[in-house]
Amino acid sequence: MTTTDFDGHVRYQFEYENPIRCAFIGAGGHSYRNVYPSFQYAPVDLRAICDLDGDRAAKYARIFGAAHSYTDHREMLERERPDAVFIVTAYDKDGRLQAVDLALDCLAAGAHVWMEKPTATSSAEVELLQEAARQAGRVVVTGMKTVFSPAMTRVKEIVSGAEFGGPSSISVRYPLSMPAFERRDSLVEMNWFLDCIFHPAAVLLHLMGPLDRISHEWEERTGASVTVMRFESGAIGTLHLTAGESPSSPSSRVEVIGRNANVVVENGNSVTYYRPTPPRAYGRTGSYLVPTEDAPLHWEPEYSYGQLYNKNLFFLGYVDEIRYFCDCVLNGTSPELGSLDQAFHILQLFEAYRRAEPGTWTTVKV
Repeated sequence: MTTTDFDGHVRYQFEYENPIRCAFIGAGGHSYRNVYPSFQYAPVDLRAICDLDGDRAAKYARIFGAAHSYTDHREMLERERPDAVFIVTAYDKDGRLQAVDLALDCLAAGAHVWMEKPTATSSAEVELLQEAARQAGRVVVTGMKTVFSPAMTRVKEIVSGAEFGGPSSISVRYPLSMPAFERRDSLVEMNWFLDCIFHPAAVLLHLMGPLDRISHEWEERTGASVTVMRFESGAIGTLHLTAGESPSSPSSRVEVIGRNANVVVENGNSVTYYRPTPPRAYGRTGSYLVPTEDAPLHWEPEYSYGQLYNKNLFFLGYVDEIRYFCDCVLNGTSPELGSLDQAFHILQLFEAYRRAEPGTWTTVKV
């Protein structure tokens, strides 16, 4: 079973005959805006919502159609026996993610788990989740929405094709501040960085594969940084964390270079593929127009129609990451995107930043 029809059209929630019996832990602003509404396009039968704030859980249950609400997730798991649980929670006072212990409890109760990024605060915690998932025979997927976006899906298709010649280098730009090195021992100080580094890091791993080593420079006024990296494949890359940029600026940019080809994503939804083109003789070429069959390809959405791709739930990747999780549950397949393996590698990068002083090289593997 898949969450789209044979013609690629999106199926609505009410069109699924056998949706997954689900529960949800967390009733916050992010989940209200982006996760609960995505269920409109997925095979989700939302039966119960749990939050420490009982009134809020009850309100969410009424709004999003759940029959019951709880303040104790263990009671919910015992009474509802959900097939899958969605978890969107926060950090505790020590900077650890509440979601790790919640996910372990859900796996022990026999439920599949979808959890919002970041998966954990250390690679060791991810290993605990991996072992628990193996023992339970259940799926765990992390919400790495960027790699599920239509733009990044198209980029992955392009860089994986023979015409592109394989990725040789990558440049990723993302607005994020990094704390000073002496503050990185504190998880509380690093929470926001961990929360956001999952987006560019997921793109790097998705397009280029595992990292080998990194070196970064850091700017003290804004916390901006530039990281130079080498991947296990031998490819190289840069990650520019552009703290200090104007809020009116486009927030991200990704460019992958192949062999006589490159592809660029601007602002998350504009894709340009510069296809392989014959060289032009320097000082002898009178026209900038390349042959039509070699001309760049460009995609960007139009916003004049009420199409689903104009919803941020779609072009940011929220719907597709949830439908992907549902496909894994329904088909009994192990996830590749948003997997615990990918989360493990991202946490290794996070840990490398915590131990590597600016200007030094460090391996990413722990």
